[in-house]
Parts: sequence; structure tokens; C-alpha cells
Amino acid sequence: MILVRRYAIALAGVMTMAAAAQQGTWVVKPEWVHAHEDYLASDAMHGRGSATHDEEITATYVASEFESYGLKFAPGMTGYIQRGEVIAPELDGKATVKAGNTVLSEGSDFDLLMSSTANVSGPLVRVDAAQVKGAKFERGSVVLLTGADGPDQVFDGLSALRRAGAAAILVVETPGTTQVYGMMGRKTRTPIRLAESEMRRGGSNVAIVHAAAAKTLEAVGAGSVVSLNVTVLPVKEPRYTYNAIGYLPGSDPKAGTILLSAHLDHLGIGRPVNGDAIYNGANDDAAGTTAVMELAHALGAGKQLKRSVLFICYGAEEAGELGSQYFGMHPVVPLKDLVTDLEFEMVGNQDPKMPKGVLLLTGWERSNLGPTLAQHGALLGADPYPEQHFFERSDNYQLALKGIVAHTAAGWGTVPTYHQPNDDLAHLDFAFMTAAIQSLVEPVRWLADSDFKPAWVSGGQPKP
Repeated sequence: MILVRRYAIALAGVMTMAAAAQQGTWVVKPEWVHAHEDYLASDAMHGRGSATHDEEITATYVASEFESYGLKFAPGMTGYIQRGEVIAPELDGKATVKAGNTVLSEGSDFDLLMSSTANVSGPLVRVDAAQVKGAKFERGSVVLLTGADGPDQVFDGLSALRRAGAAAILVVETPGTTQVYGMMGRKTRTPIRLAESEMRRGGSNVAIVHAAAAKTLEAVGAGSVVSLNVTVLPVKEPRYTYNAIGYLPGSDPKAGTILLSAHLDHLGIGRPVNGDAIYNGANDDAAGTTAVMELAHALGAGKQLKRSVLFICYGAEEAGELGSQYFGMHPVVPLKDLVTDLEFEMVGNQDPKMPKGVLLLTGWERSNLGPTLAQHGALLGADPYPEQHFFERSDNYQLALKGIVAHTAAGWGTVPTYHQPNDDLAHLDFAFMTAAIQSLVEPVRWLADSDFKPAWVSGGQPKP
């Protein structure tokens, strides 16, 4: 009898939610938002590392939520998860830098940011960060980059030196560069790729050299041969990335499909910071994943819409947007039928540069999507960080390059917890996050039930 009563109460609750959705009064409850984050950003998920079993578990959780909201399998799929094989070389963490009789060791003397997984060597060249754009040296040189004052100067220097033909770049550590390794998750980036993608030639070899070790290198004569040596571990078993995909079929097959997306992975487990080695990714991007799930919750409970809606939470974004690449190569609906893509990234905190309660939309000025959704009540505004190129740094860009109007809605663009272990539940603004998601329910419902088709403004569409 108790079970029957509980079932009746639950059924009544579902009927009440469905009626609310029908009347356009759907309310996103903060406890729903909190519950998703409690699971996705828990230490038990080990930071949801890209192309790992933890990523698979995360995709399975999202898929189960999609199923509970009444979403269907996407066309051609027999489940809610799309899996793609990846090639991901791993190193033994014992790289060395050798210059004559001088040998520097990874960990104690330097941190290896990026590796092509090949051993490289070349004549030593010193370049100051202030003169990096005009630097001239023999291709294949090993460059000792001095005077970098922060992450922006480091990444600008790396870009210029790679273009100039540096075989390896050794960045001398300064107080301003210490956070660069943290931004990489305190792990070496290797050329991970989809198994069906072509292997790229070359690659980057970059290390942050600790101050004491840098003095040893600075004493080495210019032109002396310096080598960077690594060891690649044997491949034990195939690795995969996982996209969770749900689908709401529309009433008009010719009206096209709206895509709502986020990425479900983060950095996994890395070197500890203040004793914490789990990069929980509560904001990046459990928050965006939560937004997609709660929009699926709202739209799934309502009446059938004119357009179909596709909900995707991609895997392996942090490893180079591999999940969205895989979807682009294996779309479940023809890409020409995608009306638009709205990506959600790091919506868990209010940006101090934005009006209260408002999310930034990357590439706002590139199309009429953001202004139109804002006119219908979405709390969206222009990105105040054009110099950061956020439009090109999320999964939306893969589709934008194919001509689809695709943008990312985000919270604080430069949040201090970015790629740090303290990106956890304690640092989320749940009230802001819940209100932001709530503001998008009816505008997205309107978009999926209308004839409005977002369009690029003149010159706004990015080119491959």
C-alpha cells in the first residue's frame, strides 16, 4: 500500500511538471542543479579525465538522465552513447634535458608541458620574451625563452617560436609563469587524436625550467647542442571518448534541428595543489553539462515542438575537442539540417564584467542568435574578453567552421579556479547558475517552435 501511494505521489508530480511545461511555467529547481553537480563534481568521479573510464561513467549518467526525461535515441543510434576510439600516447614522466655534461630531470628541474613524443635536439638559442616576434634562428634550434612575465606572454611566445621552427622551447620559470603548468592540468600534453584522423607531423616540445636549473642552462654556450629526451609507454589497451546524446523529434521533419551542447570531461587527476590532486571541474564543465540536462528536462516535459532538438554532452574536449570532432565526422542528423548550436561552458559563476545575472555569449557580434534570444528573455550579453578568443576555444567552433551558427554561453570567462583542483562545489554560485538556466528555457522553446533561422552577419562566419 505504501509503494502504491508513493507511486501515485510520484506520478502526480510528473503530471504537475508536464502541465507546467505545457503552460510555459516550467521552473528549474535549485535542488536538481545541485544534485547533478553533487555527482559530476564529486571526488568519486576522479575529475572525469578525457577518454577514461571515468568519462564513460559520466556519459552513462548523462544518458540515464536523458532517458528519464523522455528523450529518444538519435536517428541511427541504438543507445544514448556515441563512442570514438582515440590514440593517446603516454610518457613515463622521466624526461631529461641534456647539454654537454649537464643533465636536467623532469619534476625536479623542469615540468614538461607538451611533447611530440619524439626525442629532439638542436643548437641552443636564447630569446627574450620581449623580442620573440623578431627573433631569427636556425630551424630545429632549442630555444631558451627568458623574461616571460605571465601566461599570455608565454603562449604568445610559444606560438611565435613554433612558427619560426623551434624544435623545443625551454621557458625559464618566473613568478608570472608558475600558473601555466597548472592551466595544463599539471600533465604533459601529447598529440592525442581520433584513431580515424590522420597523424599530424611534428608537434610541440615545451618545458618550464625551474629557476635553479635555468641558471645551469644559461651557463651553457650558445650554439651548444641541447637534447630533450622522452620515453613513450607501451599501449596496454584501446582508449575511447564518449558523447552522451539525446533527441526530441519535432513535428515538422523539414524544420531542422536545434543543438544544445556542453562537454562532460575535465582534467582528471594531476599533481597535487595544496594536497588536492583531483581536478573536479564543477564549473568546467559539469555546470554546462547540468545546463544541457536541465534544458532537456524542461523541453522533454512539454508539448512536441516544431523543430527537433538534439542534446549532446561531448567527451574529450579538454584533450583537443575530440568528442565534437567525432560527432562532426559521424553526425546523427545531417549537418545541413542543424539550425544552430548553443554550447554551455562554465556557467557556474557570475562574471564581474557582465551585468548582474547575465551570461556572456562568445562571438556575440558574429550572428543574430544572441541578440534574438536576449529579446525573448535569455540572460545573454556580449563577451567582454575578445582578446581571449573564447569563441574559438570551445566545441561550438567545430560546427562554426562548417557554417553552422554556433556559439558558447559562459559565466565568468577568466574565473580564478580555471583548471585548478579547487574548481569544486564550494566555488559555484548555484543561485546564479539556476537563474541563468531558467532564463533560457522559454527562449530555447520559442526557438525550437519558430521559423526563425539564425544567420551570420557579414564577415562573421569563421573560415577553416
